Amino acid sequence: MDAESPQLAFSRVFDAPRALVFRAFTDPDHLATWWGPSGNSLPRDEIEFDVRPGGFQRWTEVAAAEPDLRVHVYIDLTDVADGALLEGVMHVSGQLQEGLEPFETRFRIEFHDEPDGRTRLEIRQWLPAHLAGPSNQGWLEAFEKLDASLLHVQAIAHDVEV
Repeated sequence: MDAESPQLAFSRVFDAPRALVFRAFTDPDHLATWWGPSGNSLPRDEIEFDVRPGGFQRWTEVAAAEPDLRVHVYIDLTDVADGALLEGVMHVSGQLQEGLEPFETRFRIEFHDEPDGRTRLEIRQWLPAHLAGPSNQGWLEAFEKLDASLLHVQAIAHDVEV
């Protein structure tokens, strides 16, 4: 991996407050609703988090089209700033898609306030170059699910307030 420039770098704005978007990345129940490409799922009983510098995030992702594909994701968190930053090294192993070998990727996700209660994510990811395209597509599909999840959580919160 090139230590200097990430293979992926993008920005995305979500129509939700920063604390909620951060929680979507750091709460196992939230992550299970949106992580991964369309159709993939995370069995809730296979998610374990200790979100702090030096902590970890671990889960298993199951492909809907091929349930025998069980990808194990283990993240060593190197830096965490509540509501503002997640940084670490992700180790990916298990039964991967044909042609993929286990790999690791370094990432940095920054959470920024935007006007009108919105949140901007700045994501940088360092990974093997041949995985940049599939990883980018995975993020795009996951973000569609995240948009829906954030909308759902806010709707429930609004209904409770009324």
